[in-house]
Amino acid sequence: MATVEPADTAFTDDDLRSRILSEPEVILEDHELMRTLVAASERSMGTNIVDLRGMAMERLESKLDRLESTHKAVIAAAYENLSSTSQIHRAILRMLDPDGFERFLQILDTEVAEILRVQSVRLVLESARSGRDPALERLGEVLQVAEPGFCALYMTGRRFRPGRQVMLRHCHGEDGNVHGTRAATIGSEAMMFLDLGENRLPGMLVLGAEDPRQFQPSQATDLLSFFAGVFERTMRRWLS
Repeated sequence: MATVEPADTAFTDDDLRSRILSEPEVILEDHELMRTLVAASERSMGTNIVDLRGMAMERLESKLDRLESTHKAVIAAAYENLSSTSQIHRAILRMLDPDGFERFLQILDTEVAEILRVQSVRLVLESARSGRDPALERLGEVLQVAEPGFCALYMTGRRFRPGRQVMLRHCHGEDGNVHGTRAATIGSEAMMFLDLGENRLPGMLVLGAEDPRQFQPSQATDLLSFFAGVFERTMRRWLS
């Protein structure tokens, strides 16, 4: 009687074997498959052998995972920064369009606010004059007049010009009192100190957002500083 040779259990599929030999990267680039192969190799060596190569691979794999996570975070931050830059540019271009101050203020609280995705835009101008001005009241809540020193006090709690032009913070309804009837819904705000020129009292532009995470003290303020610089120059033109 003829004897039957046992089948080769290493590879029972010639096509699969040929493909692996011709395209080894199919396995090498599959992290889960490589983990399984390494684990099987370690089991075959027994428990009394330390596989230094396997340990090195695990460390390299861990580093690779961290690098991939960092890479994704950097890409996401770059896209977010690009989107924010585009927002600021579009807001500035729209802000430069009006040919009248009243229309300028209307656009601030409507189209510019929509572009910047905020729910409140307030311009505060300090003035030594007291009393109500019917002309200003006609402009609504967008423009507010305050006593000298109010802007620095609102931004920093001290009666002197703040060292930083832009400040971000969380607020709770009553804290954001410049937002008027919308104050109760404002969760965070960006405050921009405005230098309106020689022999003029300063002002302040305040953006209010319902989302408490939109403006956080830890965020960069470069783009808002640029926006504030353009806004200052625009205001000097209107005031002159």
